[in-house]
Amino acid sequence: LQNGAVPGEQGKQEKSVKRGNWGNQIEFVLTSVGYAVGLGNVWRFPYLCYRNGGGAFMFPYFIMLVFCGIPLFFMELSFGQFASQGCLGVWRVSPMFKGVGYGMMVVSTYIGIYYNVVICIAFYYFFVSMTRVLPWTYCSNPWNTPDCVGVLDGNLSSRAALNLTHLLNTTQKRTSPSEEYWRRYVLNLSDDIGNLGEVRLPLLGCLGVSWVVVFLCLIKGVKSSGKVVYFTATFPYVVLTILFVRGITLEGALTGIMYYLTPQWDKILNAKVWGDAASQIFYSLGCAWGGLITMASYNKFNNNCYRDSIIISITNCATSVYAGFVIFSILGFMANHLGVDVSKVADHGPGLAFVAYPEALTLLPISPLWSILFFFMLILLGLGTQFCLLETLVTAIVDEVGNEWIIRKKTFVTLGVAVAGFLLGVPLTTQAGIYWLLLMDNYAASFSLVVISCIMCVAIMYIYGHRNYFKDIEMMLGFPPPLFFQICWRFISPAIIFFILVFTVIQYRPISYNEYVYPTWAISIGFLMALSSVICIPIYAIYKVCRSEGDTLLERLKNATKASKDWGPALPEHRSGRYAPAFSPSTESHLEVQPLQPEKGQSEAAAASPVQGSNGSAHSQDSRL
Repeated sequence: LQNGAVPGEQGKQEKSVKRGNWGNQIEFVLTSVGYAVGLGNVWRFPYLCYRNGGGAFMFPYFIMLVFCGIPLFFMELSFGQFASQGCLGVWRVSPMFKGVGYGMMVVSTYIGIYYNVVICIAFYYFFVSMTRVLPWTYCSNPWNTPDCVGVLDGNLSSRAALNLTHLLNTTQKRTSPSEEYWRRYVLNLSDDIGNLGEVRLPLLGCLGVSWVVVFLCLIKGVKSSGKVVYFTATFPYVVLTILFVRGITLEGALTGIMYYLTPQWDKILNAKVWGDAASQIFYSLGCAWGGLITMASYNKFNNNCYRDSIIISITNCATSVYAGFVIFSILGFMANHLGVDVSKVADHGPGLAFVAYPEALTLLPISPLWSILFFFMLILLGLGTQFCLLETLVTAIVDEVGNEWIIRKKTFVTLGVAVAGFLLGVPLTTQAGIYWLLLMDNYAASFSLVVISCIMCVAIMYIYGHRNYFKDIEMMLGFPPPLFFQICWRFISPAIIFFILVFTVIQYRPISYNEYVYPTWAISIGFLMALSSVICIPIYAIYKVCRSEGDTLLERLKNATKASKDWGPALPEHRSGRYAPAFSPSTESHLEVQPLQPEKGQSEAAAASPVQGSNGSAHSQDSRL
């Protein structure tokens, strides 16, 4: 207050500077698009689409987007923006459910560990593509087996002599050079998940590179990552477009695209198709990871997050559909070249990104260029999601401790989390690493996310109260959420989430990787990982009820679920209506600066004349003190 600033304004500026904000609205939208659009859009959606009835799959997909995806996205954005807190701090709304925030942190930790390993493999392929001939083009390398048959091996006349029957006979035995390069050279795959073997040093080096990149981009929190996303969130679209134009000009591309889009309407009656559509929307948008709440918490209080949620959700789904054209045009070309059906070359997950697609690229002129572009795109798609996963954990820790010291040392917290993430990712770079990676992908972030999201919906709509929440949104945006969203939040979205949960349980099959079936002990570890995030919710709820005031259990429950006194907008000037403080913001400022000059502060406060309060009434400061 030395510089003559108005007390209320000083509080406002102090708070924003202390926690940080996005430089502008575009940074938030681009970061959220980068977060939602990830590897799954490229390597999971196109495969799901072709497997579940092609164009017919789009129908349940967009219905699930409208009734489940966009409403949940809007709920998480508005939740984080209203309180300006990370995934732990927002649970002042109903302290008993803070375990949901801890569950989100656990999920983000698991995903953050293995996601960066996938990025590091993409880095590895990106570096080895910088050569005249891609190393997975021919079968003449030391790691190849006699079963290896490359699409470019031998001269043209002998290849022309390979008729369809011969190819179909050898398809069962044929392994491609790209598959042998992936399994026998890059991973040097062991025979069992328990047999870790040695650490693959090239992958370890790339893991170090990817963690350093993530740390440097987040070194100043959202201030630095907000600038990086201008490139990382937009450039993948440039690469997708280049690959799309290259793909559709190839012979056989149309066959692949037709395979991807031809509707099989009979499949719409199949529950599995609807389940896959709901699950894909849910996981693709990143609901219940904690990242959406965290990113929105750095928004200005009155930002229109309703508009943002619609833009980001639709962009995410459009990207998935667009990526399908890019993938299937090249796969169609490769199937045409081999004289086999597209289904023989179609794959998903790491198999698509590191085996099928790279092999198709070897058929193109200047193949190293297309390979560099493709893996650079995968790196950027992965990094956009990884930034938010790391920021979620760091923000939760900093907001929870909340003192001045940790806010100043936020860079060191980021460094600590990055180093821990690197060390925990080391086992995934061993010879059995891919088994562990897929185990984490299948269990750590599957049904636990659905449970977390369902409990979050119930806690906000039914425990805190839908009327309270709608009033909060009206106070923040200037209008209540549209009726459609009110109905979705209260009834439709929780019902769809419950449907996804039931579907996940019914459809459950023990995990396998190609021909390798996981042993029981590994699957048990998978279930423990899944439970470790969900178990936070009941454990914290019991702890909170035990610590709450009250003589009977019912009283304790009421007190544990009641919104805490500091729930509401973070800045004093936004705390109007039922959040209006008991005394004026100027008094608060005087109270805050008192320790610096206690005598002066007290004498000023005692002599102060009545000041205008935030609700328009005059308050005498000495009576408040």
